Amino acid sequence: MTQPLLLYGMGSPNVRKVVILLEELELPYELRHVAVFKGEQFTPEFQALNPLAKVPVLVDPKLGRPLAESGAILIHLAEREGRLLPTDPAPRSEVLQWLMVQMASIGPMFGQLNHFQILPEGSEPYALGRYHEQAQRLYRLLDDRLATREWLAGGAYSIADIATYPWALYIDRHGFDWARYPALRRWCDAIGQRPAAQRANARMDEAFTTVSNQTRTTASARDLDLFFARSEEMPAADYSAVTR
Repeated sequence: MTQPLLLYGMGSPNVRKVVILLEELELPYELRHVAVFKGEQFTPEFQALNPLAKVPVLVDPKLGRPLAESGAILIHLAEREGRLLPTDPAPRSEVLQWLMVQMASIGPMFGQLNHFQILPEGSEPYALGRYHEQAQRLYRLLDDRLATREWLAGGAYSIADIATYPWALYIDRHGFDWARYPALRRWCDAIGQRPAAQRANARMDEAFTTVSNQTRTTASARDLDLFFARSEEMPAADYSAVTR
C-alpha cells in the first residue's frame, strides 16, 4: 500500500497550488493544519520541518526529508510523476521561467498589497500605492500573455499555471475590474472548472477553512505581531481587520 504524502498548510495560495497539483497527479495525501495565526509555525517541532517557519511543507516518503517552498514542491512532484513539467528543454525552460515569475514577482507583490490593504485606510499611502501599481502591472502582464495563448508557458497546462492561478483570484480583493482582464478571466475560469481544482477546493475547505477562521478571529495582538514579523523595534500597527 502506498504511503500518503503529508502536506502541512493552511488556506493560502501557496498551499492551494500544491493541493491542486496533488489532485491533478491523483496522489494520495493528507492535509495537516498549521495554526499560523497562533504561532504554531514558530514551534521547535515545526521549525524542524522548515527553519524558515513557513507553509507549505511536504513530507514525501520517497524523499526521506521534509521539503519546503511551494515552487520547489511543485517541481519535485511534477518530476516525480513525469507530468505537468515538460522534459524538452525549450518548453521546460519556459514553464520554469513563468513559475519563477509567480514565485519572485506575483506572490511577493500581491502578498504585500494584501498586507497593506488590511491596515487602517490612510495609514500607509505610499506602500499601498506602490503595491497597487505593482499588482496592476502584473495583472496586465498575465492578461496580455494569455491573450495570445491558452496557457502561460510550454504550450500546455503546467505547474506554471497551477502556481499562478490561486494568486490571480485576488483580483477582486485588490480592487481591479475583471472586465479589463478578459484573457485572464477566461484562463482562471478554465482552471477553476478542472475537476482537480474543484477537488482541491473541497479538500482545502474541509481541512482548513473552519479551523483557520477560528484561530484567525481569536488571534491576540501578540499573535498577529508574530505572524506579520513585527518586532518591538518597529512602529505599532493596527491589524484588527484580520480578526473581524
